[in-house]
Amino acid sequence: MQKKVSITLKERVQKVIAERGLCSRRAAEKLIAENRVKVNGRPIKLGATCDPARDLITVDGQKLLPKTEKKNLYILLHKPRGYVTTLSDEKGRKTVTGLVKVSERIYPVGRLDMLSEGLLLMTNDGELTHVLTHPSYEIPKEYLVTVLGDSEAAIPLLREGVTLDDGFQVAPATVSLVRAFDDKSILSITISQGHNRQVRRMCEAVGLTVRRLVRVSIGNLKLEGIPLGKWRHASIQEERYLRKLVKEARK
Repeated sequence: MQKKVSITLKERVQKVIAERGLCSRRAAEKLIAENRVKVNGRPIKLGATCDPARDLITVDGQKLLPKTEKKNLYILLHKPRGYVTTLSDEKGRKTVTGLVKVSERIYPVGRLDMLSEGLLLMTNDGELTHVLTHPSYEIPKEYLVTVLGDSEAAIPLLREGVTLDDGFQVAPATVSLVRAFDDKSILSITISQGHNRQVRRMCEAVGLTVRRLVRVSIGNLKLEGIPLGKWRHASIQEERYLRKLVKEARK
């Protein structure tokens, strides 16, 4: 008579937290590092695994809700200058969460620095957040950048890929001249990475000074039609697109 073998499916705790929509995977890693996460009542270290179907996960003493009890929200925001893309700010600066009024807890996907504007996706879908922010999935993001300097000489360099001041090697970007006037130019720059202040620093590396930076698209999501400082829910077609990205990433 054969014995029944019990199979336990283990997953990293930060992945489970992100999938259940509490925060992004990166933010979950920070919670674990700060000893704010417990599994079955015991503090864990980064890299710990659990059985999401059986183990009790708590964050700051609060039980993590099962995935089935969470409704995914997808919000498209037109971020203005002067706002930081964090849930809170220790310096008292305005955050993008103050612009969006929904009952569920959502967080920004990726970042736009305080001086930048444009499309920002906010959600409680941790799995989608990972897909959109991890460079291995190569989700393109387009920016319209107003610059001072010799854009004609800079464009070929940006297309080849530049090295930033911290040694990070930027992959070749898709760059075109949208408009030139007086001493300024407007460039369309599309990248699929997400290094800190990457587009600004790319421009600085080739001798351009950024005067304005607006993100106009994230994959198939477009800024067009959303007034500055306003937001809307993703359309049915946009939600289908986002779910398709996650489904393809799982493969």
